Amino acid sequence: MWIVKVIIALATFYTAVIVAAYFLQTHLIFPAGLVGQGGAPPGSRTVQLATEDGENVVLVRVAPAAGEIAERPVLLGFGGNAWSANTMATVLHQIFPDHEIAALHYRGYGPSSGRPSSKALFADAALAYDHLAGKSQNGVVAVGFSIGASVAVDLAAKRELEGLVLVTPFDSLKELAAAHYPWLPVRPLLRHHMESAETLGKLALPVAIITAENDDVVPAKRSKPLREAAADLRSDIVIGGTGHNDIYYIGEFAEALRKSVAAVSGD
Repeated sequence: MWIVKVIIALATFYTAVIVAAYFLQTHLIFPAGLVGQGGAPPGSRTVQLATEDGENVVLVRVAPAAGEIAERPVLLGFGGNAWSANTMATVLHQIFPDHEIAALHYRGYGPSSGRPSSKALFADAALAYDHLAGKSQNGVVAVGFSIGASVAVDLAAKRELEGLVLVTPFDSLKELAAAHYPWLPVRPLLRHHMESAETLGKLALPVAIITAENDDVVPAKRSKPLREAAADLRSDIVIGGTGHNDIYYIGEFAEALRKSVAAVSGD
């Protein structure tokens, strides 16, 4: 009889874990409350964009450095799930002072209202692009870090980009989550869908990929399908000795990002 009680107790506990994972998944995937805002680059400005469902998302824009204005595409940045748009804009502006930079505060992050979701981020990315495209004569290159790479890929399927630069990207949020939580029925539970490899396989624009050699958040198995899906892979750089989160602090990262943007934009 005690064995039956133990089995029931374990089954009850496992069910509770599944229920908790289902309802907490948005917070786990999009930890908006944990994101520090930091300061935007000097001279930056913010633009509020109204969404169709009544929210406001904020786009950070940074002009090229004085004397550096040229015929270069706008770099539209999408950060990782714990990144502020201010941080994303600062990183891109430091590496590309001769480009106009834009970065989006995701829905529910910092000054943007609403609640994040994959659908909301995808829709807001298109909104940001439409704002920029109407003011830029040199096109837009989307630069996505981690989960932001999935946002960039989806944008490329909906709008005309000059190219895509994907840093530590994953092929499928569903498959990535299943790899991290093999003891949970992740696939049927996941409400947020990001199928980047499948989407990228339908596109023909120039793509550059940067990955970390020792990435334990997005293992090589989950980034490899993106390389295989890209019809026009212009650059593929693996930065040795780095992980998912420390890749940005290695000196080689800035040069890799410059080479990647040049490869997809023809500079």
